[in-house]
Parts: sequence; structure tokens; C-alpha cells
Amino acid sequence: MKIIEYGEQNSKVIMLLHGGGLSWWNYRDEANLLKENYHVVLPVLDGHADSDTPFTTIENNAKELINYIDQNFHGTILAIGGLSLGGQILVEMLSQRSNICKYAVIESALVVPMPITAALIAPTFGISYGLIKKNWFSKAQFMSLKIQDKLYEDYYRDTCKIRKQDMIRFLKSNSSYAVKPSLANTTANVTIIVGGKEQKVMQRSAEILHTTIPNSKLKILKQYYHGELSLNHPREYIELLNCLVSTIWQ
Repeated sequence: MKIIEYGEQNSKVIMLLHGGGLSWWNYRDEANLLKENYHVVLPVLDGHADSDTPFTTIENNAKELINYIDQNFHGTILAIGGLSLGGQILVEMLSQRSNICKYAVIESALVVPMPITAALIAPTFGISYGLIKKNWFSKAQFMSLKIQDKLYEDYYRDTCKIRKQDMIRFLKSNSSYAVKPSLANTTANVTIIVGGKEQKVMQRSAEILHTTIPNSKLKILKQYYHGELSLNHPREYIELLNCLVSTIWQ
């Protein structure tokens, strides 16, 4: 597992899990804002650029991250945040280990299975995968994601490194993931974020998570698209963490 770390080693550990098809730079700006007071851990998810582990399932990636926390941080950390695929992996971590963290921020995580979409992923990418290394195609995909322009070079470089089979597997897992009953047992203080301009299925997913997780908070950011908070508004993301974790910058 490849890990990017910011800040000095200390007991205040924050782990941030990037979105599917992206990489650790999803949270680079947040890490730079947090590193003076926290040890920030940015894993590269399985099957992504420069990862040393192929993607298998959301469940397996969650288990690997829990093992990493066990081995390095005595089984629990202060906070975990995750976007999209990273958010699903965070949900699974909370399901597998109820006390894996004290605070969690789940951003734009799909938990409504979409079997038709999942079935179409393999044939679709069998045809179009070769286009991802074409700059014009990559630029069009990037623009559709509403990501700030300064991240394009990172996006293009790392998207080109993702193997077809890994991309198919994590996209199929993303489209098939559902909440497990054990999620209701988490002891974490959880905030769920969804953009008001996201697809209805994403907003429904946020409602399901909010209903399932006791005492969770749901924030609908009316003017935001999928993942826009962490990708485009790092200071606002940190302000949210500031409200969630009262010790930040104190």
C-alpha cells in the first residue's frame, strides 16, 4: 500500500481517502492546511496510479486500511474522510470496525446499487479504455467532473496509469455497493455531505446513510456538484473539520 504522509508523527491522525480515478492529490491542499497540527495520512487506493496492490473489492480495500491502522496507530485514529469511492471504503471501514475513528466525513458516497450500470461497465470500457491516454478525451472527462483546472495535470498523469482491469473492477464495485447492517453500530461522530447538484441517486444515498448511522449529521451543499467540496474548496472542507473536531488549530 502506498501512503503519502504530511506533518510530524503524533497521536492526532487524520486519514483522507481519495475518489475513484483520482489519487492522493485529491486532498493535497487539505493536508497542507492540516499538517502543522496533525499527522495526515493519504493512502493511494488499490488499483490506482502507482498503487502496489490491484483493486479487488471495496471490502478488501477497507480491511487493508484497517490493518494499516492496527499496525501503525494502535487500532483507531482521530478522523477519516472519504470522497466517492473513498467514501464507500470509509463506510465499509465503519461497518467492519465500529470504533476505527472518532470522527468521519463521508462525501458523495453511493450506497444505492445500480445493477444495469455495473453490467455495462466492462463492455463500455472494453471499447473506450484506449481513449483515456488521448489528451482531448481526458480533458473532456476532467471538465465533466467540475474539478479545478490546476489539478488537470495530476488527473491526466494518474488516469493514464490505471490498468483497464483495475478501472473496471473499482467502477463495478462503486456501482454495486450497499450499506451493511453493521454500519449502525459505529461509534464515530459522522457527517455526511452531498452536493445539491448531484444526481438524485447520490442524494438518496446520503439520506440512507443518515438514517442508518445513529446521530449522524447530513449537510446538503446546494450549489455543489459531486465531490466539489474537497476537490475545489479545501478551506471550506477544513472549516467543516474544524466544527467536527473541536481541537483543530487550538
